[in-house]
Amino acid sequence: MTVLVSNYLKFKSSRAQLLLGFLLFLISCANERNQYTISGNTMGTTYSVKLVSINSGINIQSIEDGIDSILVSINKQMSTWDPTSDISKFNSLTSIEPLSISDDLVHVIDNSINISKKTNGLFDITVYDLMRIWGFGPNPMSTFPKNDDIDQVLKITGYENINITNKKISKNNIKVKLDLNAIAKGFGVDKVFQFIRSEEFEDVFVEIGGEVRFTGKNRKNQNWSIGIEDPMINGMTQDEIAAILSFSESAIATSGNYRNIVNLDGELLGHTINPRTGFPIQTDVISVTVLSQSCMIADAWATALMVMDHNTGYAIVEDESDIDAIWILKDNNGKRYFSISGDVTMKKMKYSVK
Repeated sequence: MTVLVSNYLKFKSSRAQLLLGFLLFLISCANERNQYTISGNTMGTTYSVKLVSINSGINIQSIEDGIDSILVSINKQMSTWDPTSDISKFNSLTSIEPLSISDDLVHVIDNSINISKKTNGLFDITVYDLMRIWGFGPNPMSTFPKNDDIDQVLKITGYENINITNKKISKNNIKVKLDLNAIAKGFGVDKVFQFIRSEEFEDVFVEIGGEVRFTGKNRKNQNWSIGIEDPMINGMTQDEIAAILSFSESAIATSGNYRNIVNLDGELLGHTINPRTGFPIQTDVISVTVLSQSCMIADAWATALMVMDHNTGYAIVEDESDIDAIWILKDNNGKRYFSISGDVTMKKMKYSVK
């Protein structure tokens, strides 16, 4: 009898283990984290959206259509490459009469002006003609600008030359033109991110041209990992990572003077132009990575900090509660190092922190 009981208990135990194993198998299958990737072209660059969900019945086509609709709308509002866009219409105006614009455009321009004020004009969206004479943007010049050319353009450069009132924008100087390249991509990331979140996705990663915003976990149920690119040396691509950031939620943008290069009279120039002096920057700052809760804010501040010397930028960031920043700098011997403002932890750092 004892033997029978013992055998019965063994049978019951084995059966329970089998049932438990089958139950765990079902739970594992039910909770499998699937990643869906949507990618394409926009704003003169590429975009990528990653969605992670245990739901296998997602209508990806509907999500993709929603993303495309958002990006097309932003281009129709903010692209200087589209002569029919809202921003191009404003640029072509030859009067100071107010022009009605969309809520999104008001939002972007208002935030641009706010950052311009905080940086004493080192961030400025009235740089269309300044970028053009240095060989960037639509209809660029192909030779070095003369000092007189720069002086004339500086007379119409400055955020004080535009006004936003009651969803209308106007010019104080009829020649002023806007260029939103330093903030539009970040805004696009935010709009796509908000759309995906409104579709009740909790694990989301959105990237446009290297600017990102994300929340939740990746398909391995870990924090999202973002690499900080190690900038080029002498115009040569390194394809290396200087450090890795890992968070569950953030928006991150990087600006450097090494990606967009133009050849003027045989000399390579970076695209970062100081809107106050009218000349390309000369600085020990190689790149700046900004972290915020808004990619639009991170995008604009990354550009602003790239124009400044490190000490000035560091002091400003310390006073801004909604951003942190990581600089890659070089010393007098050309040796690279990091500088960090805020509580930011990095992994696999290629350079030391000073």
